[in-house]
Amino acid sequence: WGADKVAGFFTAADYSTGGTGEVIVQVKQGELVADIGNNLFRQDVVKSAKAFVDAATESPEGRNIQPGSYKLRKQMRAKDALSALLNLENKVAMRVTIQEGLSYKGTFTLLEKATKIPTSEFEAAAADPVSLGVPEFWFQRNDGKPVEKSLEGFLFPATYEFEPGFTAKSILETMVFRFNREMEGLDFINRVQKERQISPFEALIVASLAQVESGNIDDLGKVARVAYNRAYKKSMPLQFDVTANYWLIKQGKPSKSSSNLTDAELNDAGNPYNTGPSSKGLPAGPISNPGKAALMGAMDPVPGDWVYFVAVDKSGHSAFAVTDAEHVANIRKSCAAGVLTGSVCQ
Repeated sequence: WGADKVAGFFTAADYSTGGTGEVIVQVKQGELVADIGNNLFRQDVVKSAKAFVDAATESPEGRNIQPGSYKLRKQMRAKDALSALLNLENKVAMRVTIQEGLSYKGTFTLLEKATKIPTSEFEAAAADPVSLGVPEFWFQRNDGKPVEKSLEGFLFPATYEFEPGFTAKSILETMVFRFNREMEGLDFINRVQKERQISPFEALIVASLAQVESGNIDDLGKVARVAYNRAYKKSMPLQFDVTANYWLIKQGKPSKSSSNLTDAELNDAGNPYNTGPSSKGLPAGPISNPGKAALMGAMDPVPGDWVYFVAVDKSGHSAFAVTDAEHVANIRKSCAAGVLTGSVCQ
């Protein structure tokens, strides 16, 4: 409890009112109750640090104060200050949830709405991914294809709380830090190099493709397997429509449904993310920011020889096929279920 660190420890003076005015108090990770008490005393929230320590000692929840910034009053009774710190409604933080599969542009748009920071500031901060904490080694691949060095793929989707004073740069740094921590926890970097014999960047690309192409979490590992089979085992073009849409969005154009994409858009030689009939291998970089399940699917894909898949129900589940005949049969199922429509069903 660090009682010996308490300022004015032998004076347990306490205010007798509920407080006045307003002050923001920060509780840092790892701080002792005594540290918190001293900070409250310095900011005139409590009359003595000892009064706060006493209140925390007497309360069964006194050890449960969580790190963060809190809105309190000045000149509060110590027990009221403790209650305020235990009430998360007093926490001052910008809370925002970033869902899986958003592109960096989609992420910046969501962050602009939540934080009121213009997307232009996020774009500027994202110009140098390494300066935000992405290790340089990530931008290497073993397949001989050029690398698109961007922040795409490295903004880990999760719910974040950003403390007062945040900037576009600090927000992106926090998200990259979370990405690095998740990668370490999964042992992603070592496993994909050892088990898949590919660079971590290539596996991240596959995770990003699976995240967008899969309509259901159950299929993430299978979609990843299809990508690996087509790109590495069969030397087939991926032919994932989502990469054409990603290029449209990256150029500031609206996305289209698969049925509305033109042949020129699906096989654009000027698109570094092209996976159309004339392409080979994986695109230049990730096309989304994949979540943990997609990363695990790319790291440990479901065993199988599939090279085709198509959504066959309204829940987003796909049917997977090895042969053309199997794939045609699955397309018929999709048409019968009303998932696919148009000329492909005629």
